Amino acid sequence: QFGITRQAHYQKVKREVQRQAEDEIILEMVRQVRRKHPRMGARKLLFKIQPMLATEDLQIGRDRLFSLLRERDMLVQPKKAYRRTTIPGYWRTPNLLPGLTISLPNQVWVCDITYLEVEVGRFAYLFLLMDLYSRFIVGWHVATSLAADGAVDSLQMGLQQLPEIEKSFIHHSDHGVQYTSRSYMEILFQKGIRPSMGEVGNCYDNIFAERVIGTLKNEYCLDARFTDHNQVQMAVKEAIHYYNTDRPHLSLNLAVPIDVYLGIYHDVSPVLIPESVSCII
Repeated sequence: QFGITRQAHYQKVKREVQRQAEDEIILEMVRQVRRKHPRMGARKLLFKIQPMLATEDLQIGRDRLFSLLRERDMLVQPKKAYRRTTIPGYWRTPNLLPGLTISLPNQVWVCDITYLEVEVGRFAYLFLLMDLYSRFIVGWHVATSLAADGAVDSLQMGLQQLPEIEKSFIHHSDHGVQYTSRSYMEILFQKGIRPSMGEVGNCYDNIFAERVIGTLKNEYCLDARFTDHNQVQMAVKEAIHYYNTDRPHLSLNLAVPIDVYLGIYHDVSPVLIPESVSCII
C-alpha cells in the first residue's frame, strides 16, 4: 500500500531498534566518562570512549555523537562569570613572555586566582600554578582569603615536585599583591626563578592560566555553591587530579598533561607567544 514490502518494513524497524540499543550503550559510556569529568565536551568524549567502542564493536562519528547528546539534552552549555581577584601591587617586573617559544616543561609557569562560592564564609579562593607547555597544574591551594599566604602555599607545592633542572625558568603572573608580596618574591629570587608580569589590561597576558580555571569551573563543576571549606577542598583536589591525569587536552594532541609534563608523551607543538597583541581592554 505504501510502496514497501513487509520484509523491508520489518528490516527498517529492526535497524531502528538496533540503533536505539547502540545509542543507549554509547550514552552509558558517556555517563561513565562524565562521572570523572562531569561537563566534558563532545569532542573529548569521543576520544575517551574510543576504547570502549572498540570493545563493543561499535562506531560513532563526531556529528552523530553531537546529535545524540543534543537529543538527550546532554550537551554542555558554557558558563562565564567574572569577579575581580586582582588587587594591584606596587612591585613590577618586565613581561618576559612576548616573542618566546615554549617547547619544554618547566620553562614557564603561569598562575592565577579564582573565587569559589561557599555557603559558610561566602567565598573560598583557589590559587593555581600551571606549567605552560604541558598544562600540568604543579601547585594549588584553597584559602579563605586573598592573602599572599595562599599564593605562597601553591608555589611551595609546585617547588616540592620540581625536578632538578639546569637553568632557571620564568614565573609569569598578573600584578596582584599576592604575587608582588615580599614573601612570594623572596622565594622566587632564592630559587633563581625569573619573575615576569603582564601588562594591565592586556587580554593575552594571562590567558593560559585563565583558561585552565575556566576548564575546572565549566567541566568539573567548581562553579557550584559549596557547603563549607572542607567540601571545596575535596572538590578541588578531585578536579585537579582528573584534569592532570585523565583529561585529554586538545592543544596536547589529546594527550593528558601529566604525560607531557613527565616526558612520556613528546608529540606536542611549541607554544608561541606573539611579540605584541592588539587586544587591549
